[in-house]
Amino acid sequence: MMKNKKSDPRPYRPCVGMMLINRNKRVFVAKRIDTRGSHWQMPQGGIEDGETPVEAAFRELNEEIGTNNVELIAECPDWFSYDLPYHISKKVWQGHYRGQKQKWCAFRFLGMDNDIDIQTRSPEFSDWRWAEAQELQKLIIPFKKDVYERVIRIFQPLLVD
Repeated sequence: MMKNKKSDPRPYRPCVGMMLINRNKRVFVAKRIDTRGSHWQMPQGGIEDGETPVEAAFRELNEEIGTNNVELIAECPDWFSYDLPYHISKKVWQGHYRGQKQKWCAFRFLGMDNDIDIQTRSPEFSDWRWAEAQELQKLIIPFKKDVYERVIRIFQPLLVD
């Protein structure tokens, strides 16, 4: 049974999303281990109690891609939210959240490609690559497309020479 999004009383999980931009103005994307199909995403992760979104972003980058050799260059002024499909939301986070509300940060990657190591203590990704910004909408899982569209629009000036 599909639950109506507007009637779902569960809260959104506080989360941070990271647009990691390399020297060639390309964006880091990775393929999730736990998702069927060929869906890629930018890194993201939960904000722990007492953490600011930026602190969480540095921690999450280290946990997910093995490095936080980055420089913060922008932060979205607003929070964006998305609902997970109901059947997925009942399985993850013990069913407590309906989706995520995200604060997005853009970072300049200061390292070299071989600094990136997705084989972390708790791997979330099976592969990674640098993508052109206009590719992101085609790569992302459908329920995150609206958020990605808004994030790309805000960070677009950072992606041009």
